[in-house]
Amino acid sequence: MLNHTRKIKEIYEDIQRKLFYMIPEKWEDLYLYSSVLDKPDKDGKTGELFFYYIPKGILKKKPVNVYEIPAKFNLDENQYVTLVSILFNKIKELRNEFKRSEREELWTNLTMTIHGIQFKVEYDYTDLANSDFNSYERHVIWRYENLKIGPDQVSKEDKEILKRYMIGPKTLTRKEHYESGIYIQDIENRIGYSKDEYEDMEPTQNVEYVSTKNKKTSKNQILEKGD
Repeated sequence: MLNHTRKIKEIYEDIQRKLFYMIPEKWEDLYLYSSVLDKPDKDGKTGELFFYYIPKGILKKKPVNVYEIPAKFNLDENQYVTLVSILFNKIKELRNEFKRSEREELWTNLTMTIHGIQFKVEYDYTDLANSDFNSYERHVIWRYENLKIGPDQVSKEDKEILKRYMIGPKTLTRKEHYESGIYIQDIENRIGYSKDEYEDMEPTQNVEYVSTKNKKTSKNQILEKGD
């Protein structure tokens, strides 16, 4: 069982605040993925992060990728990517807090979801370094599993990835879950870029913005560079 310390719950709350702060319109559901891996040859961590949200409305809306937000709302892209970098720092802090509990095995990736006032986290222990799928392919599969973006909604290349996933052998991996309500108050559902808001956090170093044209990694995600 996961040992959720007071510090871990505080980190959850901080992540929730940052997510609400980063989406400049009303929304109903949010799905976030992040991986955090220790670098094998030196100190430090590498990983990736992306999230999607479903805009609020009477009609069913398509999921919005976090990296579409700057263009969609005419925001400064570099400034926004810095906010995503800060969010990724908080995910790394979360993993470090689990590590302090002296667990024999640490999760490699997680999926966070927010539905109304329900907050859920699924921790996954898959060995990503030896995965049958690369980062981009895992993103396609994650969207299929979480956002229901199936073969009839994707490109020919992505369709082949999903086909290989569906007909291939399924490896059982360890997963753990956490669920709670959201109790934080006074969250503004807009972008403010207040320096005071993040003065206690430093942007992640060596982070690159990966465009949709890079097929070696997942579409539109923050990916921390390895040396």
